[in-house]
Amino acid sequence: MASAQELKRRVRSISNTRKLTRAMELVASARLRKAQQRIEAMRPYADRMLELMGGTAQAAGAVRLPLLQVRDEVKRVAIVPVTGDRGLAGAFNAQVLRRSFALMRELEAEGKQVTFFTSGKKAQSTVRFRGLDLSQAWTGYSDRPEYSNAQAIAHAVAEAYTNGEVDKVIVVYNAFVSALVQKVTVSDVLPIPTEVLEARTDEADGGHTGPVDFFFEPEPKEILARLLPVYVETELYRALLESAASEQGARMTAMRNASKSAGELIDSLTLAMNRARQAAITQEILEVVGGADALNA
Repeated sequence: MASAQELKRRVRSISNTRKLTRAMELVASARLRKAQQRIEAMRPYADRMLELMGGTAQAAGAVRLPLLQVRDEVKRVAIVPVTGDRGLAGAFNAQVLRRSFALMRELEAEGKQVTFFTSGKKAQSTVRFRGLDLSQAWTGYSDRPEYSNAQAIAHAVAEAYTNGEVDKVIVVYNAFVSALVQKVTVSDVLPIPTEVLEARTDEADGGHTGPVDFFFEPEPKEILARLLPVYVETELYRALLESAASEQGARMTAMRNASKSAGELIDSLTLAMNRARQAAITQEILEVVGGADALNA
């Protein structure tokens, strides 16, 4: 059995750890609120982007643009796992990587080659450790991603798709549901699904859908060619923001559970320490009484 002094040192150490986990929980909570605000601010922009693309595509008619072309045979697929740069967030990073590798095995079973474009240090280090094909990696922004970060990824994957280096691009990320729930989401980025080019229903007009009488300058096809890369950037930016909010939610929950576990362990060790102290005091009393009896005898 450990001595009272040893137990006291363990209680002091765990108490210091609990202070850290509580501080990290508060930081994650503050960052989570900011991440949620950024997602809410971004959604109207994404909705207007889809409406604009739908109207422009309707005016342009049948078009053949590089980012819309579906390859007859998909031979090489790019997977973009979006993880964090740091750990201490429960299963946040592991579940994205687990789903990405499961998807890789499914594609390879179909005879397709897989390459990775990673976002976040955790994805980069894991892919390199496994010796997998890593085309490009981006790190250092998972806590607060900027639009420029999404642009860098979008330009790289769009260039690879346009040049024929890959035939499909899939992004895997944690979609934010709540601080307790993060849903692993798999989304096809390229080729751009034709569904996004369909005219959207305008709820403000009572659900009426129809062509809008606009004059386009330059031609609708040229405008659409400029909008498609922006759409890819927007979708990747949405994934980065969702992932950032999910990471803070997961970290807040993990640190809260860690603080709770530390408190329970402190209570258990304190009880054991009190018992050890009581046993030591009892032993000293017995020794004193035994010594007194020996002298009286």
